[in-house]
Amino acid sequence: QSPDGDVIDCVPSHQQPAFDHPQLKGQKPLVWQHLQDPPERPEGHSPASTAGSAEENFQAWRLSGESCPEGTIPIRRTSEEDMVRASSFRSFGKKLKRHVRRDTNSNGHEVTLKLGQHAVGYVSGDQYYGAKASINVWAPSVANQYEFSLSQMWVISGSFGDDLNTIEAGWQVSPELYGDNYPRFFTYWTTDAYQATGCYNLLCSGFVQTNNRIAIGAAISPTSSYTGGQFDISLLIWKDPKHGNWWLEFGSGVLVGYWPSFLFTHLREHATMVQFGGETVNSRASGFHTATQMGSGHFAGEGFGKASYFRNLQVVDWDNNLIPLSNLKLLADHPNCYDIQGGINRVWGDYFYYGGPGRNIRCP
Repeated sequence: QSPDGDVIDCVPSHQQPAFDHPQLKGQKPLVWQHLQDPPERPEGHSPASTAGSAEENFQAWRLSGESCPEGTIPIRRTSEEDMVRASSFRSFGKKLKRHVRRDTNSNGHEVTLKLGQHAVGYVSGDQYYGAKASINVWAPSVANQYEFSLSQMWVISGSFGDDLNTIEAGWQVSPELYGDNYPRFFTYWTTDAYQATGCYNLLCSGFVQTNNRIAIGAAISPTSSYTGGQFDISLLIWKDPKHGNWWLEFGSGVLVGYWPSFLFTHLREHATMVQFGGETVNSRASGFHTATQMGSGHFAGEGFGKASYFRNLQVVDWDNNLIPLSNLKLLADHPNCYDIQGGINRVWGDYFYYGGPGRNIRCP
């Protein structure tokens, strides 16, 4: 029992949801194999100096010092209340497809993924084999149960039609999914533009967890405070050149698990776009723009300690090297509600501040 009310179950690794997948049925997880044969980490990967990050102890359920025994993984228990809140049994744990819309620039090229409202930095036009960032963690206010606020990385391939492949990880506040307003560590994937495949966390077969001390979907603690302490998490997603699986690493070298390459079509090869930033849903429940906050709930111009940030943005190239971004583009689709400002310096590399309050005088 976690102090925030979650129940964390320690489930034998081979009984996790991933092994319900037809292509994994009856297999042993690669957990033990990877002890002898770990994924090949990208060159130039120096563990991030995470501001205030205590490795692996960044979740409320670990505060008492508990973890799951070797050979098991921690899974946040889905309660009856969680299921009741979902709009339908089939949609539980999935992003809603109705938020997807295409966005084209003046040349008719589709430029970014649209799910709700965004303030994002993105790179495209190359072949990407992974992405890394340190993401500032806040607890933004979410206006109603059917909206969310998240900050994440997207690793994307395919067109923006029905064949969109994405791998996603970051933190989210989602009252519908979790029943509260805590920011939670999450993962997502889809191979058909959020239609039938994929889900959050371990709510369907797909992501294979190999770590016995990190619970995907559990609350993150501590969080940043306005003009107070700042806390961020470092995430790295990359394609293991040896086996082709997409791995997720947290902090300074802690492997969380992997998305098997067979889940995907386009991402079996590589990504064609990487996106970093914030997303909210604006349901306009009251006829006004939502007051759901993004990031810290403050605009980018307020800077460090007030606005939320992404820092040390990097991508992984074809030769498994972590490299700086070339040509980072910034996009805020409703800049009076949520905005973004980028920069580059020696300590933070590529970075940006982003977010905002949602509804305000300029965003009615």
